[in-house]
Amino acid sequence: MYGSVLDSEGSTIEIGECSIICENAVLRATASGNREYPVIIGDHVFVSPQSTIIGCEVESNSYIATGVTVLQGAIVQSGAAVAVGAFVHANTVIPANSFIPPNNIAIGDPVRIYSPKEKEGLIKAIKSIEFAKVAFNVEANWENRFERYRQATMVRSKEFESHFNDEIIV
Repeated sequence: MYGSVLDSEGSTIEIGECSIICENAVLRATASGNREYPVIIGDHVFVSPQSTIIGCEVESNSYIATGVTVLQGAIVQSGAAVAVGAFVHANTVIPANSFIPPNNIAIGDPVRIYSPKEKEGLIKAIKSIEFAKVAFNVEANWENRFERYRQATMVRSKEFESHFNDEIIV
């Protein structure tokens, strides 16, 4: 639908039969080091407005509600629903026919659901999945945010350098 962005810069995007990608949703295939993270959307999937799907798989007959984010390597299995504003972290597996409540964070395999208020548990869980390595191929220490974010922007900058000479059409 109007305003959707499909960006296959780092890998590929596949969208199954009768799947709906709503207004201003972003589907971005990425790569990290030598690993590609394609976006694979199965048949009869509904991706609601303002959702962000990055390098992951959403299996058939699933529902992604408004404002949901699903990150690299995650799998939303068939029949699962991810409710408004929820966040599915990298390499997380949402089991078939399950429900992720609004504004919660799903991490891991097996999945654990966190409330945004569970700061210490979230920090530990995100450390355990090594998000910077998964998303950007960066191995900087968790406590060294300065270096981690510097390296992450360098990785993405290199990925997008092929656009340096793009023609701007007005």
